[in-house]
Amino acid sequence: MADANPGAISGASVSLEFPDGSSRDYPAMMTGAELAESISKSLAKKAIAYAIDGHVRDLSDPLGASGRVEILTRESEGALELIRHDTAHVLAEAVQELWPGTQVTIGPVIENGFYYDFARNEPFTPDDFVAIEKKMREIIGRNKPFTKEVWPRDKAKNVFRDKGEAYKVELVDAIPEDQDVKIYRQGDWFDLCRGPHMASTGQIGDAFKLMKVAGAYWRGDSNNPMLTRIYGTAWRNREELDRYLHTLEEAERRDHRRLGREMDLFHFQEEGPGVVFWHPKGWKMFQSLVSYMRRRLDEHEYSEVNAPQVLDKQLWETSGHWGWYRESMFKVLVAGDEAESEDHRVFALKPMNCPGHVQIFKHGLKSYRDLPVRLAEFGAVHRYEPSGALHGLMRVRGFTQDDAHIFCTEDQLAAECLKINDLILTTYADFGFEEIMVRFSTRPEKRVGSDALWDHAEEIMSGVLTEIQQSDNRIRIEINPGDGAFYGPKFDYVLRDAIGREWQCGTTQVDFNLPERFGAFYIDKDSEKKQPVMVHRAICGSMERFLGILIENHAGHMPLWFAPLQVVVATITSDADDYARKVAARLKDAGLLAETDLRNEKINYKVREHSLAKVPVILVCGKREAEEGTVNLRRLGSRDQQSLMLEEAVAALVDEATAPDIRRKRKS
Repeated sequence: MADANPGAISGASVSLEFPDGSSRDYPAMMTGAELAESISKSLAKKAIAYAIDGHVRDLSDPLGASGRVEILTRESEGALELIRHDTAHVLAEAVQELWPGTQVTIGPVIENGFYYDFARNEPFTPDDFVAIEKKMREIIGRNKPFTKEVWPRDKAKNVFRDKGEAYKVELVDAIPEDQDVKIYRQGDWFDLCRGPHMASTGQIGDAFKLMKVAGAYWRGDSNNPMLTRIYGTAWRNREELDRYLHTLEEAERRDHRRLGREMDLFHFQEEGPGVVFWHPKGWKMFQSLVSYMRRRLDEHEYSEVNAPQVLDKQLWETSGHWGWYRESMFKVLVAGDEAESEDHRVFALKPMNCPGHVQIFKHGLKSYRDLPVRLAEFGAVHRYEPSGALHGLMRVRGFTQDDAHIFCTEDQLAAECLKINDLILTTYADFGFEEIMVRFSTRPEKRVGSDALWDHAEEIMSGVLTEIQQSDNRIRIEINPGDGAFYGPKFDYVLRDAIGREWQCGTTQVDFNLPERFGAFYIDKDSEKKQPVMVHRAICGSMERFLGILIENHAGHMPLWFAPLQVVVATITSDADDYARKVAARLKDAGLLAETDLRNEKINYKVREHSLAKVPVILVCGKREAEEGTVNLRRLGSRDQQSLMLEEAVAALVDEATAPDIRRKRKS
């Protein structure tokens, strides 16, 4: 039965505004299904739910209040969450039909899918998926309606207790006293749920798939029983499902951890959890990224600095990090523990560079004529991440931030943000990322600084955002209300990779807080002390993570200018060994990263091995090439071969290996 709405009075009416801007009055007790029917019979057939002012409701719910209304169909923006929620319920029913006595616990929607946790003596395995999916399709085919009931709390507890559902009894107890205990039925099966749901199980469709199983502690507490979690994915149609599954296959093929092994770039081991062991080729790639960024910093007139790795906790207390971030910081005790330490001081490895940069700015008197001051650092930072969250280069405990901090006047803020934007976008383009979104996050509920200061900063940032969009209409813009940092509004730069995944990397953040906390100031034109505006800026963010993104974006096939090994000179027979050495020496003299492969192996074996290691170019040399002074050029991913004179090949490769920023500089 539908919820009773205390605000709805029989005979009362409400005013609804439709997406096209039109408005009309309706009885307050009219349901969403009746509203859809009154608009058109075809819409009523397609309707799965409705929303008022963005709040999704069951079609059986009465309107109850005025607002902006939308009838949701399977094609609506919010449909996927409903489809996935309902699929989770069907999964739970299927499991209990197949294995009576299994307890169902919770089954939320997550990104790209859903999961459900089950309590059973024998854990489920992927071998069970065929039977479960078959039963799920059977349940969906029954097309039973989802119906909502509100039960007294005691009734709910007794019913679930009688069914042997101890976890559900605990969940009922956890519902606040001022909230209803809602039960949703789909035929004879029912579950405790807040809702909303679609009209019936048949609206789910068949575009779903169970993906994996995992262990999960009840309520995430290791002191509680271990449950079996079944993950699934669900989509509007088979085409969307197939695209998603293809993306997963591509993501697995591109996994930077696997490619890191094949390309011999880095590894991880238990003795250093969450920190990278860089191999020669990986470190060369890392340093190539640093070199590129240093050249870009020089272009934009940054000064590179280096703040201490270990600082007294008093500095972190002043910055606020000790209070807000302490659990994620690594403490360094002078000797044994705090009580035994020689000078009774506690230090911490820095989790970020900003407090150190404020100290550098403060050292020596600054005039308004010195501003803006742009301080950049490739700073090694450490943050504690739970072991289960670590993920190759993407989530580590020790990493390098390419952040910078600009100290400027309010009048300079807009121009500095635009310069940062140009630097970020051209950097991403140089690495092959063209689809970029700029997300503008405004003031959060808890913040520092006056409303007037926030109004001013947001006005400036909004103007910058307009200029960004006007300069390149390919840049997507998104407003994220209330998600700014507590110290100021911010831009987050989100890039889309080759298989459509989005990664937030760069950021521009206005900070009212740290300059005030540390008493940073400059002398203005009236000889008065004035607090500077501080802008936090990062492009790669974590350079380790950015490299992981690059490796996956290019599937290990790095552009020649950025490859850690650009050319391998491989011989067909030993007769060409001397010539191969000469070719490699010529390539190195020209500034290319080259090696020889003179092993007594067949050339096809050598080519396969170097292709697996993602070497962009292989120059094959045999007796004939040695006699003619030529090379046989083969590119990664292509079966084509090209015979070139040595100097012609060197010139072409040198040109191709020129970094984009250097090429731009030569043209300007």
